[in-house]
Order: sequence, then C-alpha cells, then structure tokens
Amino acid sequence: MLEAMQEHSVTSAGVKHTLKEPFYVLATQNPIEMEGTYPLPEAQLDRFLFKLIVLSPTYEEMSAIVDRTTGSYTSEVSPVIHGDTILAMRSLAREVPIASHVREYAIKLVLGTHPDRETATDQVKRFVRFGSSPRGAQAIVVSAKIRALLAGRYNVAFEDIDAVAKPALRHRILLNFEGEAEGIATDLIIESLLNRVREEAQVKVTV
Repeated sequence: MLEAMQEHSVTSAGVKHTLKEPFYVLATQNPIEMEGTYPLPEAQLDRFLFKLIVLSPTYEEMSAIVDRTTGSYTSEVSPVIHGDTILAMRSLAREVPIASHVREYAIKLVLGTHPDRETATDQVKRFVRFGSSPRGAQAIVVSAKIRALLAGRYNVAFEDIDAVAKPALRHRILLNFEGEAEGIATDLIIESLLNRVREEAQVKVTV
C-alpha cells in the first residue's frame, strides 16, 4: 500500500508495475476482529487522505442489505464516468481559489494539533503525543476545494474547512499514554481546536 500511495506503482517478484491513473487505495479494519492484524505505521497512515468511521447500519440500511443479498436478483454495475474525466475534475479542483484568511484558518488548525504550540488547546497539551504533519493541511485544503465545487461555489469557505477537518485529521493525531488510557476520541480534540480557531478568526460556521 505504501508503494502504491507514494510511488504510484506496485512491485511483485522484483518486477515494478506502474499503476494506471486514476486509482485509489482503500484499507479497512474491524475494531472488533483485529486478531492477526497490526496497526499501520504512522508514515503509512499519513498518506491516506481521510479516515472514515463506519457506524452500524440503521434499520432501513439493514433492511436494504438483507433485500439485496438474500434474493435472486443480481444488480448490474455499469460505468458512470471515465478515468480521463476524473483526472480532469481532479485538475480543476486544484484551481479553486482559497482566500489567504481561509487558508490561514486551516493552517492554524493543523498547527494547533501539536502539544508544544502556544495555540494548542488544553486537551491537545494533555492527551496528544504528536500532531498532524503538513499532509494534514494539504488534505484539508484540497478536500475543501472539492467540497466547495460540489456545493456550487467557486471559492473555499470556512464551512468547507470545518466539514473536512475531522476525517482529514483524526488519523494524523497520535495520542499519548494518558489519551489512550482515557479513551479520548481524536474527533473531540479536533472539535476543541475548531472552536479555538473560530474564536480567533471571529467567524460563525454552520456545517
């Protein structure tokens, strides 16, 4: 996975195979059945854009799962978009402008994840061992640009930063022993940082 994400290739039996663009790397781990599996190294986790938390299905979702998997009907999957179009969309997203004060908002949020920074919250200073790398800021800005486009806007807003902050940072914040022992959720730490940065920027954000 690390080679695919960093080098855009995979090597098998000494032969390097370049991956055709576009592609993505997806990893899953069930927190209930982790026997025989190991946590990914921090350097590898850092290369994932998002960490998504998948909750247990609702009644409606469970009903749909049962209907789709226990009957005789087989759904057909067909392409909805071509790879070249995805690459063009990816290029377009990077051209979305972000104002300097909005970019500063994202940068201050990421810097605040480090316990040795003056901008760190009390929670960060108490429970965090290592904060986010620069990839966290990159992930937030790029994702915020995409969200702005999906919302029909042509510039990044504070609300875009807030909306992507947790999935972009929750796997990039490493807790210390006390944080692990207390079962602190990194999402709570990120929320406290968002509140601090909002106050400093004097903005009201509704996500």
